[in-house]
Amino acid sequence: MQTALVTGASSGIGKAVARKLIEEGYVVYAAARRVEKMQDLEELGATALKMDITSDDDVRRVVDTITAERGGIDILVNNAGFATYGAMEDTTLEDARYQFDVNLFGLARLTQLALPHMREQGEGKIVNISSIGGKIYTPLGSWYHATKHALEGWSDCLRIELKPFGIDVVIVEPGGIKTEFADVAVGPMMERSGNSAYSEQAKRLEKAFVDAYDSGRGSDPSVIADTVAKAVRARRPRTRYATGYLARRVLFMRRWLSDRMFDRMITRFAS
Repeated sequence: MQTALVTGASSGIGKAVARKLIEEGYVVYAAARRVEKMQDLEELGATALKMDITSDDDVRRVVDTITAERGGIDILVNNAGFATYGAMEDTTLEDARYQFDVNLFGLARLTQLALPHMREQGEGKIVNISSIGGKIYTPLGSWYHATKHALEGWSDCLRIELKPFGIDVVIVEPGGIKTEFADVAVGPMMERSGNSAYSEQAKRLEKAFVDAYDSGRGSDPSVIADTVAKAVRARRPRTRYATGYLARRVLFMRRWLSDRMFDRMITRFAS
């Protein structure tokens, strides 16, 4: 029975993925800072571990625990992440660095520690939860999109590096999903830019986020969980899975529209 580690499993996509993998019969370890939010997963059979993805000590402890109990990690789902919104000029470099620490460097360190076991056994799967935000852009989201664009390129390189060892690297690109994304992003965005030179943009984007949330638009996180399970089961998974509300449509338009035309489309969305 294979062992899976899912990060950011206290809510949203991570929790849905952990639940789905339990249903599929995997031994699941669920990691997040808010361990108290994972009691429901423990009741289903998961092992909940407290972990701050930016803490090397926490990351090492989690990998050491799983290695001691199960021999290592067979399936790694790198889901932990959040969005820093606010004008680039208004965002401190300290906040920008933390955005990268969570969305890229933390998962990279975890992946480094998980790889030796996968290489030794000649197989493994690494599923990186990116976003359509790794292919597109939105106003006031420069630092967030930078991390997701970086994750896409990082994953592509890693896929080639690990192919000789029988390890698959899969990118999942969610579209609009009903999670805490907007709640986490909007408040800090308004603190940074609500009263700055970018206040009008911030207010328009806040309204767009709130309207989208209030209207109930967006896919359930189970859509992403089903996609992750499909990739994990596949003998030869696709390199990328774009799924969820508007994901394929937006990526299609980004591919075929000019930069200026796409700029206008995104500006209308945020108005």
